[in-house]
Amino acid sequence: MQTRKVGQFEVSAIGLGCMSLSHAYGAPPPRERAEQVLLGALDAGYTFFDTAAVYGLGHNETLVGEVLGPHRSKFTLASKCGITDATGTQRGLDGRPETIKALCDVSLRRLRTDVIDLYYLHRWDKKVPIEESVGALADLVKAGKIRAIGLSEVSAPALRRAHATHPIAALQTEYSPWSRNAEIAVLDACRELGVTFVAFSPVGRGFLAGESHDPSKLEDGDFRKNMPRWQDGNLQANLALYARFKAIADDAGCTPAQLCLAWLLAKDPIIVPIPGTTNPDHMREDAAAAGVALSPELIARVDGTVNGETVSGSRYPPALQASVDTERMPTEAAA
Repeated sequence: MQTRKVGQFEVSAIGLGCMSLSHAYGAPPPRERAEQVLLGALDAGYTFFDTAAVYGLGHNETLVGEVLGPHRSKFTLASKCGITDATGTQRGLDGRPETIKALCDVSLRRLRTDVIDLYYLHRWDKKVPIEESVGALADLVKAGKIRAIGLSEVSAPALRRAHATHPIAALQTEYSPWSRNAEIAVLDACRELGVTFVAFSPVGRGFLAGESHDPSKLEDGDFRKNMPRWQDGNLQANLALYARFKAIADDAGCTPAQLCLAWLLAKDPIIVPIPGTTNPDHMREDAAAAGVALSPELIARVDGTVNGETVSGSRYPPALQASVDTERMPTEAAA
């Protein structure tokens, strides 16, 4: 697979988001299938794996550590802090320096490694100045426990404040044809500062891959059941939109999921998408998207078909929407 830069690291142009193996989409898959996804990803050319302390409250970091630990030299490892307590066993926004440092030690043990390559502040705890949280991460760099610092779901002004405290290697947020908030200002700020943009949920949480269109068939515990884009009214409009999107993929000679990923890769060389899956076949399908070339005409058709004006429903329900900082316009202060 072709490669791109994330900070000082050369990684596969498409990384693997590991969240769905433990968290948010219903019951985790059987251990054997999770191993097939993770080890198969190494064989398929993935060299960038993304996890977090909050995914399954330790389950995902432990899984990644146990399965991929013996192959640690073959990939760049990213994890995240800031949405659990210091033990990593209770969910809750906490960006205090003492919590960040204690949780890093927990994550290192779970991941069976002596250093995490890229460690993100998963969400900005607005009760703590972002400079203080990033300062704690900078202390972890000095201590040799992490190699680079990332941020997730912050606005352009917050990124600039953080970057002035310590260089930020990557900023992660949702980005796909149907989630364009990064285009408000964050992508421009990343280009300006030399920060890699890591795109999570790049196939629209499965919707733009042609799956999970019927919320009644989603497993208990699948958080898409409560997401606005899967609700009555919005769902019907988005299904019609998906049909138009799939027609573009057919014309491009690729799957809808591959169209999403190829579209992101064509947008800018600073973008690294990290699709997630519990299906080994889908993992290999996603990897093959790195070889899909899109003409300017096809890119323009995607942009004109699926965008912030044509998608029905917000990204998150109100409670979750309040925790993200990427909705801000560039003139807004990041208080």
